[in-house]
Amino acid sequence: MALTDERVVSEESLEFFNANGFVLVPDLLTADEVDRYGRAVAAAVTERTAAHRVPLEERSRYQQSFVQCMNLWEDRPDVAPLTFHPRIGQAAAELMQVDACRLWHDQALVKEAHGRETDAHQDHPYWPIKETNSITAWIPFVRSTVANGALGYVPGSHAIGMRKFVNIFFGEPQDILSEPEIRDVEPVFLEVPPGSVAFHHGLTVHLAGANTTDHNRWVHTIIYFPDGATRGYPYPHFSVDRGGIEVGQKIDSDATPIAWPRPTGAPIPPLPSRAFELDEKIARTGSFPRRS
Repeated sequence: MALTDERVVSEESLEFFNANGFVLVPDLLTADEVDRYGRAVAAAVTERTAAHRVPLEERSRYQQSFVQCMNLWEDRPDVAPLTFHPRIGQAAAELMQVDACRLWHDQALVKEAHGRETDAHQDHPYWPIKETNSITAWIPFVRSTVANGALGYVPGSHAIGMRKFVNIFFGEPQDILSEPEIRDVEPVFLEVPPGSVAFHHGLTVHLAGANTTDHNRWVHTIIYFPDGATRGYPYPHFSVDRGGIEVGQKIDSDATPIAWPRPTGAPIPPLPSRAFELDEKIARTGSFPRRS
């Protein structure tokens, strides 16, 4: 459990998360932080994507859903304090009910004006982590609404034993919402005001509608997993490959540092010893290699 006397997640919110696989935790960021980090993430995305911009209608189905930029904490000192924000990290640890959690990776997810919907999927099957107790913090810099692409979650889907890889990156993805276990469960769309953070379990089926507005939906996400988790599968992912983590080994390297708890005033962890070099496909799409 959290190593502080002051909890940031109420018992009611923890119970709701355990039952539903998602929850909104209010007021984790101040208005000044929302403004400062929002500007930093926007600048980072603009810089990362400057050489790869094409009109929305010319992009792949996946690219039309959102612009994705990973591991901003490594090369953006103005974004790193958000990725290692102590209140957000503590909330993640409290929701996972662990004493310490590590960063899997961060990423900006920008659903551009008139961008298409995000296909329903689970996050955890994209990651070669054996244990399934992972969580994503979803941090909007403008209010997320149904009109601009708020996330919708299938309540309870994290707890039914489903772990399906849905290939949203290429071609027409599988319709996971038609699976017998969840086809009669309506997604709940959560509108999140700036300063609040939505968390969802790595096995929660979720989706987002299209952005029907004329303004981008700016979001930063942080993925956490419990300290002590292990690599369960050999398929590639930079979060384990860069640290040389083999199947069965504890995931513990400078590419996945402890996110919480961190000593008060402790500097952001040093950058990983091997620079994060985006290959052409990742630079173009923001995604990691396709699983075989």
